[in-house]
Amino acid sequence: MSADRVPVLGGWEDLGAREDRVGIHPGDPILLSPDWRVDEVLSRYLCRSSFARLAQETKRNYTDDYCVFFDFLWGRGMQWDEASADDLWDFEDWRTRSPRNPRRVGGARWNRGLAALARLYGWAVQHGYVPVNPVLMRTVVGRRGEIALVPAARAKNARTSDVRWLTPRAFRRWVDVGLRGHDADGRPAPGWAGRLADRNAAFADLLFSSGMRLTEGASLLTLEVPRLQLEGGRYYAGRLARAVTKSKRARTFYASSVVVGEVEGYVESSRARVVRRAQSAGRYDGLPMRLVTHETGRRRRLLHWRDRNGMVGQTALAEATVGERMSLFLEGPAGPEPLWLWLNECGLPLRPASWEGVFRTANERCESELAPVTSAPPFCTPHMARHSFALVMLVVLNHVMDRRMGLTPQERRDFRLLYGDPWRMVQDLLGHAQLETTKHIYLAPVADLQLRSLLADFQPEDGPLSEGQLTSVFARLAQESEGIQDLDDKLVSR
Repeated sequence: MSADRVPVLGGWEDLGAREDRVGIHPGDPILLSPDWRVDEVLSRYLCRSSFARLAQETKRNYTDDYCVFFDFLWGRGMQWDEASADDLWDFEDWRTRSPRNPRRVGGARWNRGLAALARLYGWAVQHGYVPVNPVLMRTVVGRRGEIALVPAARAKNARTSDVRWLTPRAFRRWVDVGLRGHDADGRPAPGWAGRLADRNAAFADLLFSSGMRLTEGASLLTLEVPRLQLEGGRYYAGRLARAVTKSKRARTFYASSVVVGEVEGYVESSRARVVRRAQSAGRYDGLPMRLVTHETGRRRRLLHWRDRNGMVGQTALAEATVGERMSLFLEGPAGPEPLWLWLNECGLPLRPASWEGVFRTANERCESELAPVTSAPPFCTPHMARHSFALVMLVVLNHVMDRRMGLTPQERRDFRLLYGDPWRMVQDLLGHAQLETTKHIYLAPVADLQLRSLLADFQPEDGPLSEGQLTSVFARLAQESEGIQDLDDKLVSR
């Protein structure tokens, strides 16, 4: 039997057509029970409810949370639709406190899973698949006096203890050792055979330089990356499409000229090489693709394309989802090549979730290479690069406003009324809807007065803080604040 055709009443049907008919789309999760059965109701929820419209990363995280709860129920001999409120409370105890669970989670992680379960069971009750929602709700009053329903089991101690930062020099050492293959002394390690090291380093540096989220940076197209200009400049601006941001609002990002040069170097070297190999091997020949023929519009950029069946269409760049972006190609000198910026060794789009493995491997290398010379080798995740960007920008913007511009207290007040203070500037760069998120999660280690006290120790006569002065500021922040990674004296001296 053909793997891409299935029998139906009256003949055969293409598997892709059948998936379209029942509402299954590429990337939709399918859950199997421990006895290898597929639950029809769960599949309908995952593929055809509002769940299917969530961001890809949210869907992946929620699906993981469902699996943990369903496995817990399965251990009790129960299916997901048999859960009661008592089962949920027992799960909360096991998930967050029980010594029988070697992988307990904190309040923030529990609340995420609880939100996932509340969404599932709310839908199931609404459609009559379960009689009662096991996620009990309670009424709370919001900050602006509004009434809202929240899960009764919601943790009140949802601390951000898992939030971490790296100083610039700690991040550079992590990139050099973990991604570029350097040894503890900062030299290229003999026999290093890192795969696509220039790609990995350019991606990590881009996140650290711009503050983009993983999916935002991972789903960039080549035509969205700023280009180095002859007149120079320290930073270059790019635009994130609305469809790929968590807030579903487009925003501008800024990347340093050094990082933009790294990305261009990757595009012209290892990326071009894997594209040529893929073309020679015919890897693009059977792929479903939309070949972009031309682009129109300046304020609203439209990509005009045709697919393999000759269908002609257009997609607004700002509305192109992650899945759509992976299917966009451009006719190159030797044939079609992906518009997706980051490619794997086969020349195919690297899925955003795959970057987690790249960072994990880099952490393992830093641990093995640096553990003999330091008790705390640096480690990093894609989101830590974003947190670290926020910390660096707050320090720099405070200095620019309070020192380099030479403003009097009254002029500083007027400037902040017109343009906002550094906290709000960082909020805009990160794309946060609430300033509280920027202050109390991303920048928890640096209370305003503490930061001003540190900067007051440095009195440059003119121009910005030197690199050495910035290093000293971050070193003191790391000493006085929990969660900031810096290099210890042993690594600095090497």
